[in-house]
Amino acid sequence: MSGNMEPALRAVGEHWLTLDQEFTYEEAAGRRGYFFVKRVFDLVVATLVIAGVLSWLLPLLALLIRLDSKGPALFVQQRMGRYSQPFRCYKLRSMVNGRITRLGGWLRRTHLDELPQFFNVFLGAMSIVGPRPYMLADCRRFAELVPDGDFRYRVRPGITGMAQARGLHGAVGKDRQVIVERYQWDAWYVRHAGFRMDMRIVGKTVKLLFGWMG
Repeated sequence: MSGNMEPALRAVGEHWLTLDQEFTYEEAAGRRGYFFVKRVFDLVVATLVIAGVLSWLLPLLALLIRLDSKGPALFVQQRMGRYSQPFRCYKLRSMVNGRITRLGGWLRRTHLDELPQFFNVFLGAMSIVGPRPYMLADCRRFAELVPDGDFRYRVRPGITGMAQARGLHGAVGKDRQVIVERYQWDAWYVRHAGFRMDMRIVGKTVKLLFGWMG
């Protein structure tokens, strides 16, 4: 996979090329079949996960969160969605008073705090695979560093994405190189996405997840 992608990842610096000019809406229309299959896949997986896993795991985790610290178990935050439309993104709470809790640290390391986002997938605001949704404040900050950064919002944001499959996960802070590199992988995904690629990203993410949990 990396052999085909490396040439698309431009050098980070003052003269890297944005991919926005290489993409047209006609190309997106030509992939309607893929987007239809992708949405069906999202619905099937989200339904199975919600019914088979979250129906019992979320109440258990919610109880542990409430016992560990004061406050609601669910954290709801505005994130940037498809076509730059904000949506309510669901997560399990991992902080209190601006600090990560003892249980919250474990939830973040195992990425279990992201589990409620399967409801976002079911409702159509997110997909299983796609660029991760950023906070609105981060979007405004990144716009100053990445030309045409809203290109990544031409598809639904995902629970996992190309950048995460490449090991680029967690907070980016103020590191310009990391911000730009993530955007470039996300833009590469938007430009070349297909169902086979989605499955490879899911597989790669699962392997990384078991590595993080270990």
